[in-house]
Amino acid sequence: MSQIFKEAMRELEKQRLQAQKALNARQGFLYEKLPNIKKIDDEMADIGLYLAKLVLKRDTANEADALRARSENLAQEKARILYDNGYDDAFFLEVYNCADCKDTGYLQQKHCHCLKQRLIAKYYEMSNLSKVLERENFDAFNINYYSDVIDIACGISPRDNINRIWTTSLKFVENFDKRFENMLFYGPTGLGKTFLSNCIAKELLDAGKTVLYTTAAQLFKMVEDARFNRGEMAENATYLSMVLDVDLLIIDDLGTEFSTVVTNSELFNFINTRLLSKSSTIISTNLAPSNFEEYYSDRITSRIFGEYTLLSFIGDDIRIAKKHGY
Repeated sequence: MSQIFKEAMRELEKQRLQAQKALNARQGFLYEKLPNIKKIDDEMADIGLYLAKLVLKRDTANEADALRARSENLAQEKARILYDNGYDDAFFLEVYNCADCKDTGYLQQKHCHCLKQRLIAKYYEMSNLSKVLERENFDAFNINYYSDVIDIACGISPRDNINRIWTTSLKFVENFDKRFENMLFYGPTGLGKTFLSNCIAKELLDAGKTVLYTTAAQLFKMVEDARFNRGEMAENATYLSMVLDVDLLIIDDLGTEFSTVVTNSELFNFINTRLLSKSSTIISTNLAPSNFEEYYSDRITSRIFGEYTLLSFIGDDIRIAKKHGY
């Protein structure tokens, strides 16, 4: 099991134990104040154990029904005592950070969304993306770095074009729960494709969505490691599971990976599976649409160009303008 996975599970276990400790403290307080509540709980526990044993015996239906009736009466009596003393059943509930899996990290033998998001946060932390997202957000986006001179070939200025893309990205976030959408950012380097992807990631992470950012090279290295059983199997399996399951997957720099039959097959699987499950994906690439067929199969290009909103980034590398402060 990878170190990242171990750390995440230790953190969840710590939270779960804290919830149990807090519950025990509340129970101890209440048992001391209302001794009858403890007697009721003890009797109900004994009934539960005895009912479990009756399952192995025959002709015990009447006895089991009587015990269930007794247990129900005890529960009603407990509720009445609690109510009379200003408490309710919620006093006995364990308070978990994740009510779905109760801080175990697993839901129906699958990784819970809380574990996935915790792992994603750790991946971000390792790659310094958590710090990047602090400074790369919609409020920090400056369209003045883009020229307002109309590009003759495109019929629009880079500034008006990026403003259109910025608006589309905002609407993508605003309508994330209402409308299924995917986007392809394409154009030369240094025009803000990764920046806008990070802006979207931050907004959705802040809204409690699961978001995974990965470069194409990183993604396919993990695929290769999993295929040939290299590295930590648990980490590889968890990572690839998240690629399919997260609310938003961001694949950056598509086209920079070493393309093979295997990478093409896996890319199609990721794209197609997420389309079928209506899980959104954003892909950024330096490739022009006309070059896609040189790198990817017809199945991949048809899925992307048929199911994704295509957004073209134009203009000069804005990193130069940023460096010189103009």
